[in-house]
Amino acid sequence: MRPRNRDAADTFGLFRDSSDEDRRDAGGKLHRKKPPIRIMLGRWRKWAVLVAAIWIQASTGTNFDFAAYSSDLKSVLGLSQVRLNYLAVASDLGKAFGWSSGLAVANFPLSAILFAAATMGFVGYGVQWLVVTNSITLPYLLVFLCCLLAGLSICWFNTVCFILCIRHFPNHRPLALSLTVSFNGVSAALYSLAFNAVNPSSPIIYLLLNSFIPLIVSIISLPPVLAKPSSDTSQDSETCQQDSRVFVVLNVLAVLTSFYLLVSNSSAYFAESARLHFLGAIFLLVFPLCAPLLVYARDYFLPSINYRFHIDNSGYVMLNMDELKIDKGFVPHETRYESTVGNAPTNWNASQKNLKEGNDMVRLGDEHSFGLLIRRIEFWLYYAAYFCGGTIGLVYSNNLGQIAQSLGQSSNATTLVTIYSSFSFFGRLLSAAPDFTRKKFRLTRTGWFTIALLPTPIAFFLLASSSGQEMAVQTATALIGLSSGFIFAAAVSITSELFGPNSVGLNHNILITNIPIGSLVYGYLSASVYEANARPKIRQVISDSVVCLGRQCYFKTFVLWGCFSVLGLVSSLLLCIRTRSVYRRIEQFRVSTASL
Repeated sequence: MRPRNRDAADTFGLFRDSSDEDRRDAGGKLHRKKPPIRIMLGRWRKWAVLVAAIWIQASTGTNFDFAAYSSDLKSVLGLSQVRLNYLAVASDLGKAFGWSSGLAVANFPLSAILFAAATMGFVGYGVQWLVVTNSITLPYLLVFLCCLLAGLSICWFNTVCFILCIRHFPNHRPLALSLTVSFNGVSAALYSLAFNAVNPSSPIIYLLLNSFIPLIVSIISLPPVLAKPSSDTSQDSETCQQDSRVFVVLNVLAVLTSFYLLVSNSSAYFAESARLHFLGAIFLLVFPLCAPLLVYARDYFLPSINYRFHIDNSGYVMLNMDELKIDKGFVPHETRYESTVGNAPTNWNASQKNLKEGNDMVRLGDEHSFGLLIRRIEFWLYYAAYFCGGTIGLVYSNNLGQIAQSLGQSSNATTLVTIYSSFSFFGRLLSAAPDFTRKKFRLTRTGWFTIALLPTPIAFFLLASSSGQEMAVQTATALIGLSSGFIFAAAVSITSELFGPNSVGLNHNILITNIPIGSLVYGYLSASVYEANARPKIRQVISDSVVCLGRQCYFKTFVLWGCFSVLGLVSSLLLCIRTRSVYRRIEQFRVSTASL
């Protein structure tokens, strides 16, 4: 007997014949058989892995709370503003060595990577706490190395979470990544709540919390991390829709968690209420374990209900590696030479936009080696947009302690850190907007990236034009947090789409080298302006430590940062224009696949 040929629908595993799973009654109404509870519990295990990744991300965004204890660090160590900025740079400099985690993953189990990251953070922040409490005395260089080690631990934690999402959610990888990365933005708000619950009179408690909490969370998360991914990666349409509903529930819970942290930090004035709020935050982080069970229970007891949420065909990066390989064979040959700006094929333009590797022409969207990457004008536009957008927002967050102090709002430093953290979380969640709104808004992910950069220059010019009112500072901080959060989360998907999913680990680490560079450049600029305006009649000097008071301490810095962010906005707009054809090809392939 001739074997049945598999069509494209069978290949993708999205549209299977469900006649063996469904039955119809006498009236012709379709009923779906209830899956065994054992199967549901098996599916729940992968969600436990995702929740463990959420816990890791929520506890390891420790670089966001630097501003909360930086003033104490500066005072105890007797540092100038420039030397304090170098410590912030050291934390960001750890990202330049993020490639080391990729090498470690190739040679060691994931659990070893997790505890190596926890150990680095424990030592890096723990030693700083001993120095600030005068328990030990270390030279400035060793404190610098401790900051670098703490920053490197964050990269290793991120690698663990990325690998968990990729292994356990091959069909919903973008949604899993955007959700877990989003929780990295609530770390500062979570640590502020823990700080108020433990000892709100001593900001150096942040260092102790940064040291211990990631280690404790790593121990708790070990069982899910050790779980092996399911060997059956194919899913029918019903399972995909069920997973999509779980993601919707988890995103709703994520928004509720962020609002809770924001409100709790603004109202937790007493230690007793702060402890209750902190327990409530822990409950909200644990509750996502129950969300899949609720969806499964509803599907089990009410199998005939139709849901409105169908995300299995949404988004540009929902295509997996195999689909991208098929895409290269699916797109007509002449499309390979299509102009990125115009609609007509132009061989001359193609020769300018495409690069040769051997005898093949490499387009945007194909796999890019390091040599090809740095020769792409699109990469440098992307690099400039990130450098003048997300990086400048991160440097602003590192300076929140000194900004609040210079404006006479020292007591509000923790509040500003919480606002930045919470809105950074919202921005990270919004990075999934292209996946949810593709049918309503025909906008590429680089187009969303451009829109996300717009609040940053508005915020900096608002800070420069205001006279330091508390409401203006808080509004600007919220705008910058929202913008930079979106950029941090969306960058992984954009790198994958433009320069190939296989090379995303290496290429994204090359991209984020702009973070330590920007931290050094922007930080040194702000520190120089800060100390230049600390005139003798308005400054207090303790050793080398200089405290500047007044609006002029950061006025020029805000103006210059605003101009840089406008440059980033222009670069992002040019990137959006030059990459339209990439998203056009992906959209054409998605529509053609869906029509099958």
